[in-house]
Amino acid sequence: MSVVQSSQKVEQQQFFNVIQDRRSVRYYHSEAKIPREEMNEILQQATLSPSGANLQPWRFLVIDSQELKQKLFPIANQQQQVIEASAVIAVLGDLEGYTLAEKIYGMTVDAGYMPEETAKSFVERYQGMFASMPTETVLRKVLIDCGLVSMQLMLVAHAKGYDTVPMGGFDQGKLTEAFNIPERYAPVMLIAIGKGAKPGHPTVRLPIEDVAFFNEMPKA
Repeated sequence: MSVVQSSQKVEQQQFFNVIQDRRSVRYYHSEAKIPREEMNEILQQATLSPSGANLQPWRFLVIDSQELKQKLFPIANQQQQVIEASAVIAVLGDLEGYTLAEKIYGMTVDAGYMPEETAKSFVERYQGMFASMPTETVLRKVLIDCGLVSMQLMLVAHAKGYDTVPMGGFDQGKLTEAFNIPERYAPVMLIAIGKGAKPGHPTVRLPIEDVAFFNEMPKA
């Protein structure tokens, strides 16, 4: 095995370790804080996740004030990790994210990744397409993209030594009202992040033959 291949093997195993060791952690050291600079780095790395037409419709409301976490506590069904974690990240889907297409594709042109005329045609196409879509269709697309970025966020956090747990158990209406979230943003999930006080429970997964099928679906 060459030095390059050996290095690739090591990097591959490190990546697999991050995936395999990640757990949903529900107990946190309440005194642990995440510096704002490091939180921004975690979020920036998470946003390397793919999205439809590269429109990046995810938005993050990072709640790290103890007072505001107390406010969130009853909204999130009194889950203790809301109080104990360093922060709770509300992942929101921007239903009007397509309005930033001009900025996104302009940055693509500036980076030398796309000719200006191509970028202009993409902006016109996607802005027109999304503006004419029913809200339910836009929401479905946004939920997919926010699911992708959320998983990437949790893996990045784990690689940096932090623990997380995704939470779907919260009152979306009360969250929107309590934190003055405009209608264009759809709450997708909450992610608690911090230093775990207890390890997450190990879990099992179905064997691959139960969930993956090649070329045709099994008969019911």
